[in-house]
Amino acid sequence: MFKGSIVALITPFKNELLNEDNYIKLIHHHLDNGTNGIVPAGTTGESPTLTHSEHQKVIEIAIKECKGKIPIIAGTGSNSTTEAIELSKHAENAGANALLIVTPYYNKPTQEGLYQHYKKINDNVGIPIIIYNIPSRSVIDMSVDTMAKLFELRNIIGVKDATGDLKRVDLQKEKMGDKFLQLTGEDNNALEFNKRGGSGCISVTANIAAKLCSDFQKASLIISDNNMQLKAEEINKSLSSLHKALFIESNPSPVKYAASLLNLSSPDVRLPLVQVMEKTKIEIKKALKEAKLL
Repeated sequence: MFKGSIVALITPFKNELLNEDNYIKLIHHHLDNGTNGIVPAGTTGESPTLTHSEHQKVIEIAIKECKGKIPIIAGTGSNSTTEAIELSKHAENAGANALLIVTPYYNKPTQEGLYQHYKKINDNVGIPIIIYNIPSRSVIDMSVDTMAKLFELRNIIGVKDATGDLKRVDLQKEKMGDKFLQLTGEDNNALEFNKRGGSGCISVTANIAAKLCSDFQKASLIISDNNMQLKAEEINKSLSSLHKALFIESNPSPVKYAASLLNLSSPDVRLPLVQVMEKTKIEIKKALKEAKLL
């Protein structure tokens, strides 16, 4: 159910407020272009600067508009266990298919603290939970042993791995087996990630290249077909510069600027994020042209 091209959806703003009409338009853009799942209220959706009501609303809208056509994996993580439980319960009650829960940032919990955090959330909900391991933002790295211990719980099904370390795919597969879901959080390593046993990508690039990312994932996951692997490599090459350009500055500022060039959304982000610099704009335009999106 949770595989392929899953977009980490941007949250469009207008006059510093949630632009609901634009948000709905984006959701239908993904439904029309083969996206396999949507993550509302994640990092790319600027969850840290959404109000609680906005956080709940973007999840509710995604569920309502998708009507069960593709799964909704709601971003409900927090560095407060109590808050994460509240957000997770709301998402479950609203009809989300799964939860994406980031490792607690700033607090710097121990591995035992991480285990207890996720266990408490697990014990309070009844839908699948995907661990979001992103040491570059949260400052802590969940160990494979901690993940294996969590995988024994009823709702923990896998990980969004944004470590950038492909060896982790092998280690996690060896420790937890094929039933442990592995999704990369890095567009630029998705090809090799899938070859090693991954099931897809929670993608930033899919915001602006939905069809290409969908086609890429579909081809890359058919490991036994050489022609499909060649197709995946070809698409991956065309998107390579774009994957890099979207992280020249802090996500999601670059992808929102790219979306504005494609008339998908405004480039507006909320402070403390700011819009990208002129030199970054040049690189993004160049990468979009290379991918034949502009």
